[in-house]
Amino acid sequence: MTSTFHSIETARRSLFTQTAALNTTGHNIANANTEGYSRQTVKMTASRPIEAYGLTKSTVPGQLGTGVEFGSIERIRESFLDNQFRDENSAMGNWTIQSDTLDKLEAIFQEPSDTGISTVMNNFWKSWSDLSKNPADSTARKIVVQTTQSMTDAMNYLSRQLDNLDSDLASNIAVKGTEIQTYLSSVAELNKSIFRIESLGDKANDLRDQRDLFVDKLSKIININVVETESGFNVSLGSQPLVQGFAVSATTDSAFLTSAYGDGLSGDMKSGEVYGMIASSKDYVADYKKQLDNIANTIATGDIEVTLPKGSVLPEGTVLTNDVTVTKADGSIATITAGAVFPKGAILNSDVKTTVQGLNGLHQLGYTMDGTLNPGKPLFTITGDGTAITAGNITLNAEIAEDSNLLATSLRTTGTGTAETVVKGNNTLALLLSTQQTGSFKSPSSGITATPDSFYKSLVGQLGIQSQEATRQTENSNYLVEQVNARRQSVSGVSLDEEMSNMLVFQHAYSAAARFMTTYDQLLDKLINSTGVVGR
Repeated sequence: MTSTFHSIETARRSLFTQTAALNTTGHNIANANTEGYSRQTVKMTASRPIEAYGLTKSTVPGQLGTGVEFGSIERIRESFLDNQFRDENSAMGNWTIQSDTLDKLEAIFQEPSDTGISTVMNNFWKSWSDLSKNPADSTARKIVVQTTQSMTDAMNYLSRQLDNLDSDLASNIAVKGTEIQTYLSSVAELNKSIFRIESLGDKANDLRDQRDLFVDKLSKIININVVETESGFNVSLGSQPLVQGFAVSATTDSAFLTSAYGDGLSGDMKSGEVYGMIASSKDYVADYKKQLDNIANTIATGDIEVTLPKGSVLPEGTVLTNDVTVTKADGSIATITAGAVFPKGAILNSDVKTTVQGLNGLHQLGYTMDGTLNPGKPLFTITGDGTAITAGNITLNAEIAEDSNLLATSLRTTGTGTAETVVKGNNTLALLLSTQQTGSFKSPSSGITATPDSFYKSLVGQLGIQSQEATRQTENSNYLVEQVNARRQSVSGVSLDEEMSNMLVFQHAYSAAARFMTTYDQLLDKLINSTGVVGR
């Protein structure tokens, strides 16, 4: 049987349900600009009819409805789009960092420019060419000293800049590790809070939004896998668990992150900002520092083949790599075999090719203007510890820097015995040194043979191509993230127009329910107070 007050209860349910819908709409509007917020909706269902099927069922036709009720307030979210966004977000984080690092490398090398290494190296070769025109000119000698120091200083500066960039990347990795740890702790705590609330039958919508937001931010830093279980999100980096239920299961310091990177191919870390930082350090900064060290070492000590002209007089003790016929100081003719020691005062009877160890070896074949017959000293030495010359430690020989007369430019002497002296006006060695700008140097580390300019142009060209590719990849990643996020916002985002429309719908429904309750109240008043009064 239908209760006398059945419709009052129906109206009450409608009022409560529409109130919940209006409150939820207000909550959506209030959080329209809240980062990570997902719009919420009230799930309305028709309440159970007044009579269930059974033997005592009345004979009144049909089932009389009892109104509306809401079973839950749910947020609108699509997990597929969340996973897609996090994957693209991680890729964007990686390429953004790599592109930024390559931009910094381009700023360090500054090519092409009037202050880059290319210009400084050209000035170095030009100063030797100018000196070859007047080897006795003290001004030209000082210019050679200055341009050589400028070249080594520029290499030292570039090496320090690369070291500083590498240190910045290492520091940022540590900072990101701390940031990751904070996000992981927040996710674990939210797992616990959500579990407690939802175990009572409620929906922890706002806490779930916060957890998803933390996971979104985490996905930009490292590539993560997220699996939802009864105890919340389980977050992992490849095969390494980071969060399991209510506990953080990893300490994401620099050592952990570097280990996860591995060799960049087989490691658990595949993308994200940290991947970009480690890759930038290992693949870019280290590589360009190695190439710059190779250029410095090759110029100083890389094997080059030079042709010593007929008539040259080499310092006593010089060793050539090819046979040559000479006229000794006593006038006799002799053949000096490859590897044999060159005799004092002997004159080359023909041009001869020989291999020397870079500009250092070539400089030691000639004579200086210090008034002795001593051979030239190594043009380049190192500062600090170490045995191999690098861009970081290469420097002009300190003795030559102090006295430009120690620059070797001559391959001629005159006189014999104690009367033998250097022909100071001879420019043979200075000319040979100046022409090595186009000489083929063999790299001691890689074994590749090329000119110094070619080594450097190869470095700059490689940097330009890598930077261009990283910029393209960054733009593509940004586009994909924006596309996925737009689709996600179309599902989860708050539309103020839609919420205003909903608000009007719920407002009218509430007003109608209230009107229905008023109407039924009047009916009951009539029934209770105006019937059964006949004969009074």
